[in-house]
Amino acid sequence: MVEKNKKIFGLLGKNIEYSFSRGYFSKKFENLQLEQYKYVNFDIEKIGDFPFIIRKEKPHLGGINVTIPYKEEVLQFLDVLDETAKEIGAVNTIKFLNNGQLKGYNSDSVGFEKSLLPLLEKHHKNALILGTGGASKAVAFALKKNNIKFKFVSRNPKDQETLRYEDLTKNLLENHQIIINTTPVGTSPNIEESPNIPYQFITKNHLLYDLIYNPEVTQFLSKGRINGAIIKNGYEMLQLQAEESWRIWNEG
Repeated sequence: MVEKNKKIFGLLGKNIEYSFSRGYFSKKFENLQLEQYKYVNFDIEKIGDFPFIIRKEKPHLGGINVTIPYKEEVLQFLDVLDETAKEIGAVNTIKFLNNGQLKGYNSDSVGFEKSLLPLLEKHHKNALILGTGGASKAVAFALKKNNIKFKFVSRNPKDQETLRYEDLTKNLLENHQIIINTTPVGTSPNIEESPNIPYQFITKNHLLYDLIYNPEVTQFLSKGRINGAIIKNGYEMLQLQAEESWRIWNEG
């Protein structure tokens, strides 16, 4: 028998015990006195296990967030994509429609944009995006929307447009004064690691943004701060994308 008001929300990912989302939404449900609402981690080894979660929990599922490494891989299981998610090519929010279909959205781009804009100064016209995964696509979408030119940087470039870390010269950094880390390099517990960029060329004109939020100040941000750069971690972006997910799940 299905409990009438019970609703399960969750985070789909791999090795996500550390996750922000479960704590954030559990607290939200408590504050809103939604006692029948629960947020859990769907920690799976491979994306092929996703349909089993749907079958098992479907009567109760209210919505799912998606994190690394499944933001792109999950697309094959969705029936429809919102226009933004379609353009980005990655999903971090899944809504269960009344007709039983699964619809994908991307609230990462909203969270990133809203948290970045207050930090921008007139000279912040060009950006380097470190990493080429699902999160980097949401970042690129937000930059493009705000007329900020960007280049991707990767250890293993898939095309000629993407830079290697070895390509990052003094001149290139002088001309790209926003640097965004979308890779997991530097995340707890590997907090001594940092993306391999020439930090000696970072100045007070730079803005360094790290999507990582644990630790609060990564080596990437710390090295930027030493040289006077504006720094920002991913915590506010996470909060904003979580609220956008909540709005999506509750509309219509």
